[in-house]
Amino acid sequence: MIIKIFLKRGKEVAVKRFHPLLFSGAIERLEGNPTEGDIVEIRSHQNEYLATGHYQLGSIAVKIFSFSPIDVTPEFWHMKLRNAYTLRQYLGLTESPLTNAYRLVHSEGDGLPGLIIDYYNGVAVIQSHSTGMVLLSKVFANALKSIYGEKLIAVYHKNQDKLRTKGKVQSADGFLVGHAGVAEIMETAHRFKVDFIHGQKTGFFLDQRSNRMFAQFYARGRRVLDAFSYSGAFAVYALKGGATEVHSVDSSKQALERAKEHITINGIDISRHRPILSDVRQFLDRCTEQYEMIILDPPAFAKSHRVTNNALQAYIHINRSAMEKLAPGGILMTFSCSQAISREVFRSAVQSAAMEADREVKLLHHLTQGPDHPVSIFHPEGEYLKGLIVMVE
Repeated sequence: MIIKIFLKRGKEVAVKRFHPLLFSGAIERLEGNPTEGDIVEIRSHQNEYLATGHYQLGSIAVKIFSFSPIDVTPEFWHMKLRNAYTLRQYLGLTESPLTNAYRLVHSEGDGLPGLIIDYYNGVAVIQSHSTGMVLLSKVFANALKSIYGEKLIAVYHKNQDKLRTKGKVQSADGFLVGHAGVAEIMETAHRFKVDFIHGQKTGFFLDQRSNRMFAQFYARGRRVLDAFSYSGAFAVYALKGGATEVHSVDSSKQALERAKEHITINGIDISRHRPILSDVRQFLDRCTEQYEMIILDPPAFAKSHRVTNNALQAYIHINRSAMEKLAPGGILMTFSCSQAISREVFRSAVQSAAMEADREVKLLHHLTQGPDHPVSIFHPEGEYLKGLIVMVE
């Protein structure tokens, strides 16, 4: 029996506009007794078919993966992944001699809300953000084998926030295909090692690929501070671009060790790099040195809209502190990956920081995530990464 969800009168508008998330407040009644992860049909108050998706508990009641009536079979999911792969082919990523790591599936942007798949030179890492996607992990693994063939070394399933699936499946992390240790990748001819098992998210922040090229361009001849450096990808690009030296600040000793390794394997003189184990905000508050370029790439300060005001103040504070440490004519690359912080709000935070620091600031570039992290035009919230490059006078 197909479980059906009927909406309140007038609440079908967002679904008809292809928004991929249905909120619980729009539901009038359910026909059937769905459990988390079940596939459900969404119908209007007049019983008109609207969409199909995964049911879940909480304020988001359904994550929609189809706006047309379909038979949800393994072939359907295989088609979805193959469509995502075709887009990456068009982007020149699947056979690039310079880059062998990219995002294959970007949740709502690829019509698969709740699913992330990153590809690291033969290792695919699946990260599930919903119970419905956890339940399909083996189906996705089979689809990946079909798409990549012998190029696929391993598929690793890494659940977001250790999702529980009400006893339907075991949701522990683990390999679904093959086995691999650290994945060795190239990104625009730079070499990195990805610890997809123990690292943050899927192990590497692929969304910053194109933005790191800006860091490489602007770093020439500059003394650079890479704040929230993680495993040092921005530092590698800056040093390759001709930075005189880079100071990497992170609160993780393991991340700084990996950053040193990345600098070494890219043939860079390690004496041009200084790792600093510290909380970034504390470091900036007590730092007396000046830099010609600062990169700020913090973790999300706002996980939800309930805390946006606190996050806004945090962005103002950290950007003001960075501007105070920049020499005249210095470059600030600053980012927010908080989906709850809009592009306009983030720009306002940087503007407020400039006013508090009493510095004249010129905006040079707006930045966002790479094209292998596509955004549905009907789900603008998917454009989570916001960045600015400014010159501080």
